[in-house]
Amino acid sequence: MSPYEIVLITAMALITFAIRYTLSAAGHRVRFSPWVTQALNYVPVAVLTAIVAPAMLLPDRQQLDIGLENAYLVGGIVAIVLAARWRNLLVTIVGAMICFFAWRWWLG
Repeated sequence: MSPYEIVLITAMALITFAIRYTLSAAGHRVRFSPWVTQALNYVPVAVLTAIVAPAMLLPDRQQLDIGLENAYLVGGIVAIVLAARWRNLLVTIVGAMICFFAWRWWLG
């Protein structure tokens, strides 16, 4: 690793730590408006979607794949349906994983 990379990684770590420490140390004194508090409830869903959607739609990281031969997409759709129907994390994870692996096995 070059010295430039070490400095860059160290700077990023320090900036990340400073932001998180500042928010945790002074966070109890900061009051958000009800509108901001309500908007912040959607942040985890938005972040998770931003992480999962590309993995489902671009399984080879090259080209969009929205066909039935994409086991990631089929498993993701099953996970959405299970989560909406039962609202149980364990049912969603186990059901979607079973569907994903069964679909991959069935496609060969």
